[in-house]
Amino acid sequence: MHQSATGGKQYHIGCGKGDLAEYLLVPGDPDRVPKIAGFWESAKEVSCHREFRSFTGKYKGVPISALSSAIGPACMAIVVNEASRIGVRTFIRVGSTGVIQKDIDCGDVIISSAAVRLDYTSNCYVTPEYPAIASYEVLLALIEAAESLGISNYYVGITATTADFYAGQNRPTAKAYPSLMEDLLPTLQRAGVLNFEMETATLYTLASLYGLRAGSICTVYANRCTNEFKPEAGEENAIKIANEATKIIYEWDKKKRRKKKQWFFPSLLTK
Repeated sequence: MHQSATGGKQYHIGCGKGDLAEYLLVPGDPDRVPKIAGFWESAKEVSCHREFRSFTGKYKGVPISALSSAIGPACMAIVVNEASRIGVRTFIRVGSTGVIQKDIDCGDVIISSAAVRLDYTSNCYVTPEYPAIASYEVLLALIEAAESLGISNYYVGITATTADFYAGQNRPTAKAYPSLMEDLLPTLQRAGVLNFEMETATLYTLASLYGLRAGSICTVYANRCTNEFKPEAGEENAIKIANEATKIIYEWDKKKRRKKKQWFFPSLLTK
């Protein structure tokens, strides 16, 4: 059973039909939800149940919602399953991350074009060879939003999503023991992977399987190469980009409907 016995609310997120807009921003931290909504012209809290806190409202006239996923791929899978059941069709993760390339600074933002599936949760849904990729429309909208806002310190590339924050990302654990992941960090660095986080691959995989759209933007809190750590650095820029990207996607969707096109393409803007 995927709904509670009263009111048709989804069990974990506490939301029902009509509570969330079609366009949903998904931070990990419940405290980031009101920060996101602080840039909207109207906002109201919908639900706060366990780690899942939600607001809905309008940003520059566009219906928009935000719902926290908390930490980890299993929680993100709950969000995608339950929110999509009640009408969400576009998801944008708004998170934090640690980078593994030395030239990226704290306060920069990472827009994930794809993700390495070390989350293991997505393996419950499809074979590990299935790719975790962003919706190209959401990816383009995030880039367009950054440029239109004059935010230049962003990177676009591949993210590694892990199931664990400590051993899973080659961090020291509470008790030292031989780790199965000890070669992971240098391997990913050589492959040009930009960052570690814990939700994007799950979001991308499930969105693709369900015929939904998804993107991800994370602010850099830490650089694993330089040992720099600045929590909340760049958070506002990531929030601004995600909000603006939602408006851009909404406008592109309207153009597609008017022109009776299924897919967005650049010349659609000039026709």
